[in-house]
Amino acid sequence: MKHATTTFPVLETIRKRWSPRAFASYPVAPDTLQQVFEAASWAASAMNEQPWRYIYAHHADKEAFAKMVDCLLPGNQPWAQHAPVLILALAKTQYDNGSPNGAALHDLGLANGNLILEATALGLHGHFMGGFDRAKAQATFQLPDSLQPAVMIALGYLGDAEQLEEPFLSREKTPRQRKSVAEIAFHQHLPA
Repeated sequence: MKHATTTFPVLETIRKRWSPRAFASYPVAPDTLQQVFEAASWAASAMNEQPWRYIYAHHADKEAFAKMVDCLLPGNQPWAQHAPVLILALAKTQYDNGSPNGAALHDLGLANGNLILEATALGLHGHFMGGFDRAKAQATFQLPDSLQPAVMIALGYLGDAEQLEEPFLSREKTPRQRKSVAEIAFHQHLPA
């Protein structure tokens, strides 16, 4: 497991969170997965709209899981097809009165943050993927225009990196890096 080395102290769960591509083959229990979604449901949202929606499939649900894998781009399919669970995260981009919800993607991000931290606390790992065919997901899952596919998530228990082929094996072994706080947070104004 790759714990983050931080400059300032942060919660251990945040330090433990990372995005592997190698997953163990054993399943995620349905109650455990529901607990992860429960955590997502408690995220803050504009006007308490709670615009997040999730579609998921367990690896054992062959037909449903294959539909998820089929939506992934070729760069993610080789490793993500082995994850115990695949999740499609959606943002409801309109309020019930039809007006646009400009905070929908932000709020989905907060829900996804809760989801992944709860998963991490339970010993799970997740890998968020922007590399999927949104139009295919829209058609495959017969989504209304008001639901925007945002990311897919591979979720499961950490597996052995050696099960991966290149270039994924090298990526799995690369040390974690983050920009420093000085590069992302500025007092009063951005530097000139």
